[in-house]
Amino acid sequence: MKFGAVSTKDAQGCVLAHSVALPQGRLRKGQVLDSSDIAALVDAQIEQVIVARLERNDVGEDAAADALADALMEGGSGMRRSAAFTGRVNLIADHAGVALLDVSALDDVNGGDPMITVATIPPHHQLRAGDMMATIKIISYGVPRAALDTAIAAARGAIRLATPVLDRATLIITEIPGGAGDKGRVAIEDRLTALGVTLETVTLVAHRTADLQAAIEAAKSPLVLVLTGSATSDIADVAPSALVRTGGEIIRFGMPVDPGNLLFLGHRGTQQVIGLPGCARSPALNGADWVLARVICGVAVEARDIARMGVGGLLKEIPTRPQPRRPRA
Repeated sequence: MKFGAVSTKDAQGCVLAHSVALPQGRLRKGQVLDSSDIAALVDAQIEQVIVARLERNDVGEDAAADALADALMEGGSGMRRSAAFTGRVNLIADHAGVALLDVSALDDVNGGDPMITVATIPPHHQLRAGDMMATIKIISYGVPRAALDTAIAAARGAIRLATPVLDRATLIITEIPGGAGDKGRVAIEDRLTALGVTLETVTLVAHRTADLQAAIEAAKSPLVLVLTGSATSDIADVAPSALVRTGGEIIRFGMPVDPGNLLFLGHRGTQQVIGLPGCARSPALNGADWVLARVICGVAVEARDIARMGVGGLLKEIPTRPQPRRPRA
């Protein structure tokens, strides 16, 4: 692509780089100049214009954005894309879910021709229907076909949406004298509803291992959430012990995300079990949200996955709980 000032009489078929005001009307940037545009510019005594002239092996901005968007979505579902406009295409979630990104592939796309760009939300970000997942932008008015072909080869299937595979959940709340009771039930149900999951049963039991064990064994939902009246402080504490006594397994106790440290993740056969930290009583984002969304959407979560959440895991301060992270002034 050639870019720069040219004589107005030689600009027909070029892309106008900057808008030009005329006595009657305005020529907009990005417009391909035709014979009537040239005549209007000449009548206005504008002798030069700054334009982009695509060469034989160049692809225009909209066509390039279209092709790259199609490659990024290849093989995926639950997404839609906008029409290309000024070299931009947006990818949008059609359903609630979790973003699955091939970060290495996207780095390769963005590491090629700098005029070819893809900006996305973070990996495993939870989405609602209508949320934007990515925007593709061709910065220049055209890019070399060879550079576009390289980007397309790297981009194939790099952006996907994992949608919910679990549809029902049981919430078990343990109670202690003077405790929070079922406080937080609404916040937890709202989280589930956002992912299309029905809170099938809410059970309150005493904060004792045997009582909680019985409640877990009685749960029929594919997802079981446990919210304890007293914070779970160790893998041998009441809630993890109750799951183990049912024949279940603890995948990970504790996570490097604050708030959310006191989460545990486990399973009982195919039944997924999450021990929620106390901060899940609040609707504010916490580490449990990251695990819950992935589990509901069928994205495997292993101990190492939770360990990797620490980078970026210092979440927004809670004004009502400045300690112990930040002492009051």
